[in-house]
Amino acid sequence: MEKNFGGILVAAGSSTRMGGTGPKVLLPLAGKPVLWWSLEAMAACGYVCEIVLVVRAEDLPAAAAVTADCPVPVRVVTGGATRQESVEKGAAALSDRVSYVLVHDGARPLASPALFDRVCRDALEHGAATAAVPAKDTCKLGGAFAEAPLDRSRLFNVQTPQAFKRDLYLYALEKARQEGRTYTDDCGLIEAAGGKVKLTAGEYRNLKLTTPEDLAMIRALAGEGGQRAMRIGHGYDVHRLVPGRKLILGGVEIPWDKGLLGHSDADVLLHAAADAVLGALALGDIGHLFPDTDPQYEGADSLVLFGRVIELAAQNGWRVGNLDVTVVAQRPKLAPYIGAMRQKIAQVCAVPPEQVSVKATTEEGLGFTGAGEGISATAVCLMVPV
Repeated sequence: MEKNFGGILVAAGSSTRMGGTGPKVLLPLAGKPVLWWSLEAMAACGYVCEIVLVVRAEDLPAAAAVTADCPVPVRVVTGGATRQESVEKGAAALSDRVSYVLVHDGARPLASPALFDRVCRDALEHGAATAAVPAKDTCKLGGAFAEAPLDRSRLFNVQTPQAFKRDLYLYALEKARQEGRTYTDDCGLIEAAGGKVKLTAGEYRNLKLTTPEDLAMIRALAGEGGQRAMRIGHGYDVHRLVPGRKLILGGVEIPWDKGLLGHSDADVLLHAAADAVLGALALGDIGHLFPDTDPQYEGADSLVLFGRVIELAAQNGWRVGNLDVTVVAQRPKLAPYIGAMRQKIAQVCAVPPEQVSVKATTEEGLGFTGAGEGISATAVCLMVPV
């Protein structure tokens, strides 16, 4: 396999059609920025030896952070006023060992590594190739009124990635510069210089993020594929019952002659729930976030700590889909308080109470919980993209 393709990931657009949500390539998608997924797929292509990421000047720090763990060497450069200028700047930053350029939109996060490989193979054989899919809809030319339909069997929707022999791309670029022409598509640049571009079988799910509606569709499609779809977490906690402590479960104070022993308020239910959320996202556990060696957490309200866990999840692009908690306690009877617990937890998670389940059971007199020595809780949560 010839690893002589230089990837150019274009992410320097203004995102004006996203309705003021900020740079679209930095919006969260299943816990990572949109741009991260595009970069990951390009880096996984077996033909790519280096990548140049082209972004707006104001996005340089955030983009650099996205590249931190990339297995392929990455340079981050500032783009130009047009797409053509941005790709040109990316090509100029590639090293001399690159013989082919591989261009992809940073706003197409669902392209698979296999698609990159197919485009590269066709470029090696034909000099130029682009991902494309057959048009599904009837297409017409028109102005105020529709004209006769076009032959759909010959119509294709052109996508990225696109790959070109580097010499061919530079020749086409110079020709366009001499003629004072600007192209919004790199294939158009090649074709205007007399080149032919091979149509490589694309992927219908390889959508480009342009509008808020696209973001909803991309997030839905991301749900079809494993790690982007959802995360499931499990949590467990146990605390000893002792005299002289308040019994707090699910943020609700329950009248009882004993309470749970712990550095915070020892709310075993919320601790299990928090660990389920953190575990789903591989973000550690509450002991790591709120260590019992830190005085600021002495007697802390676990509902507040749980809220901080939910905020951390949101910062990583995730929210609670549903949460199911089981509390194991021989005494006291918890049924009268479960509704209030669900309400409090749902409020923190910003979901309806119907998405929060709290159950209570006993150990039939068995074990430490059955003996009334402590209370334990288990939790399972489903986390979905924000």
